[in-house]
Amino acid sequence: MIKRGIFKANDIRGITGGLDPEWDAAGAYAIGAAAVDVLDLQTARALVVGRDMRISGPRMTGAFIDGVLSRGVDVIDIGLSSTDQLWFASGWLDLPGAMFTASHNPAEYNGIKFCLAGAKPITSANLVEIAERASGSEPKPAATTGQRTERDVLSAYADHLHSLVDMTGIRPLRVVADAGNGMAGYTLPAVLGSDDLDLIGLFTELDGSFPNHPPNPLEPENLLDAQAAVRDHAADLALVFDGDADRCFIIDERGTVVNPSAVTAMIAAQELAREPGATIVCNKITSRVVSEVVQAAGGKIVITKVGHTFVKAAMAEHNAIFGGEHSAHYYFRDFWGADTGMLAALHVLAAVGHSDRPLSQLVAGFERYAASGEINSRVADQQMIMDRVAAAFAGRGEQDRLDGLTISGPDWWVNVRPSNTEPLLRLNVEATSTETMEALRDETLGLIRA
Repeated sequence: MIKRGIFKANDIRGITGGLDPEWDAAGAYAIGAAAVDVLDLQTARALVVGRDMRISGPRMTGAFIDGVLSRGVDVIDIGLSSTDQLWFASGWLDLPGAMFTASHNPAEYNGIKFCLAGAKPITSANLVEIAERASGSEPKPAATTGQRTERDVLSAYADHLHSLVDMTGIRPLRVVADAGNGMAGYTLPAVLGSDDLDLIGLFTELDGSFPNHPPNPLEPENLLDAQAAVRDHAADLALVFDGDADRCFIIDERGTVVNPSAVTAMIAAQELAREPGATIVCNKITSRVVSEVVQAAGGKIVITKVGHTFVKAAMAEHNAIFGGEHSAHYYFRDFWGADTGMLAALHVLAAVGHSDRPLSQLVAGFERYAASGEINSRVADQQMIMDRVAAAFAGRGEQDRLDGLTISGPDWWVNVRPSNTEPLLRLNVEATSTETMEALRDETLGLIRA
């Protein structure tokens, strides 16, 4: 059983249990069989598959794998995995991949993120075709079924990350790490198990029911535990991961959340110092500070729609050295252009560890604007609301529709866009002053929620 609504712009996500499931094991099997043709897996040597700690993971992943095997394609099962560990396996083995995760969604959800060999992104059109084939008649099984083998790639993943960031000679750091009962609890010991790091773990036990707080660091209430722990333990910083550990939020030594755009700007500056003139990618919602920092450093900036498939495609097209999103997704050319919260965390740790200044001072120069953060509203007609906002702001700034609706003034911008994964309209506002930001935020929210 499959409801077409589980197919989003960038991946698959839907409820797998309860009274009204959106897909089940039979649907996962059908998606696995359909993906063979759409992604031309019969030409590849195999498909690499990983899963997060969600309760439905073994059941849904097993059915999907059976669907792939039925079409004569081998599967390398890496078992429990963060999403960026799956991207690593795809790049390291040069194989297409499928990651079973619903990222930050609640416990009753599960989903799939796909990639081509070398962790290259699939397209939205690929997902549409998978949906059509999986909803149709079952394809004919192959004369010879594929073979499933298991492989542990955790240590190789950790070794690769450490090869990309120089952590030698850093000063001792005390680091709080909130895994949110997600996959960071699995990868943290392998990556950050160092004598130089006094690691204080929060909620590191894998538990797909998320008993402590939802695995969504975009919501401020889900950062409170890490903020308190930084202050209680006099830590140098905190790292907060989402459920599949491909995103990482940073909290400074005061317990203050560092804006992901400031992290993007800081890492971009470091990467441009290493490779002058390189290209940096960011999405439409990222702070203007990123473009300002990149241009001041002599780099090139490319703006994309929100979403990992769009950013990864731009990374590949422009051979970009680094990319960042407002949601704390960070992309690296040396990581096959894919997103990895753990590698971003290592970059921040290296910057702090090689400096005698605290993190708050290191990022101060990259926090130039007041931002609303992402504000969600559930509305019946997303397009009608965006048109209403466009009409209300007519003549007050430049408008574009690259990703939803953006109105840009000389010292502010407003963006309203539909979610790629949920039935929501998202609002982001930025301005040079808090007063201007709040006025624009309240005005636009009034238009959205009227």
